[in-house]
Amino acid sequence: MTTYFQCGSETTSLTSDDLRSALAETFAKIGEKKKILLLPPDHTRLFSRAGEITSLCHEMLGSAITDIMPALGTHSPMNPDQLTHMFPGVPLDLFRPHRWRDDVVTLGTVPESYVSEVTEGVYQKPWKAQVNKMLRDGGHDLIFSIGQVVPHEVIGMANYNKNIFVGTGGVEGINESHYLSAVYGIEQTLGRANTPLRKILNYAQDHFCQSMPVLYALTVIQQMPDGTLHTRGLYIGDDHDTFFAASELAFKVNINHLEKPPQHVVAYLDPSEFKSTWLGNKAIYRTRLAIATGGRLTILGPAVEEFGEDKEIDRLIRRYGYRTKAEIVKLVDENPDLAANPSAAAHLVHGSPENRFEVVYGAGKLSPDEIASVGYTPGDINQLMQRYDVNSLQDGWHTDTDGSEFYYIQNPALGLWRAEL
Repeated sequence: MTTYFQCGSETTSLTSDDLRSALAETFAKIGEKKKILLLPPDHTRLFSRAGEITSLCHEMLGSAITDIMPALGTHSPMNPDQLTHMFPGVPLDLFRPHRWRDDVVTLGTVPESYVSEVTEGVYQKPWKAQVNKMLRDGGHDLIFSIGQVVPHEVIGMANYNKNIFVGTGGVEGINESHYLSAVYGIEQTLGRANTPLRKILNYAQDHFCQSMPVLYALTVIQQMPDGTLHTRGLYIGDDHDTFFAASELAFKVNINHLEKPPQHVVAYLDPSEFKSTWLGNKAIYRTRLAIATGGRLTILGPAVEEFGEDKEIDRLIRRYGYRTKAEIVKLVDENPDLAANPSAAAHLVHGSPENRFEVVYGAGKLSPDEIASVGYTPGDINQLMQRYDVNSLQDGWHTDTDGSEFYYIQNPALGLWRAEL
């Protein structure tokens, strides 16, 4: 197992030429490949530079790239405009949709004994390692998974083999992975590299993927207070050490330690990325370790138009709402429809403020009644966008129009905020 390229520090800022050079160095080391599958993230990771890396791969490797499959997980397929925007210059006929309910195979099962051991007895079921059938049966001599390591609510630090087992995973694997992590605890997971779920995915990779020629490219991106982005690191390899090296840097540049818990946090959801609470609730996940007890989170989501990206999950969110973990676990035990969709149950747990703080949701395309029905306080998006000018605000502390203090976050998906509560 090998790390082919590694460059990163808290002051590094990699350019497009640097990315090209890193890819050229890597491709020279691994030798010529004739049938390549690329696995970038979808548009919800627009700022990961995975789109640019994908375009560079196509430019450099040409016809050797036969298939590109955005690792959608449970997300909606990308439309042509989104594909063109994220992957400039790449022919649309190379893209393959991932259908998480249909196009999957099970590579193996992580035993119940191991799952119980790593979750400290909290979760006692085996876990199915599922992937899109193209990964196993496509005949590729390179599967190049591309993405960003960043704090994440389900697995602690996103990407690496999560891009495989969740990004191209199936119903059972995705559902159980999300639910076991939610039951274990989001506060015990956020921003940590070697979480129970990561150990489970690493087990699956070590035991079930020996015949799959998977290589990982992992970026680490830092957003500065003025909104500018710097690529602090790039790590390319096929082993756990590559991921943990990237995670070490992400821990340094993506976790923001605040000197005090804000009574009020304002978070913006970019319309090009966030059209659902399923995705937009990163504003809750990534700030919940910072907000003061009794405080308030205001979410500016001008393009939010639905709860779930999947029709059934949307229905379940509308039916059950964002309740406390104890309430959701009880509802799972009592309701077959929720029990059949553990990832939806996990999302409801992760999106709940646990009665500790208020969530004011300014959703541009959901009615106040819809927002209130799932447990949030409706916010008038037009008034909120006038009050909080996202074009002039920078990340950090500000004074509100009423003289109170608030902490502004331009893109909650790019970091994690915490304070001693």
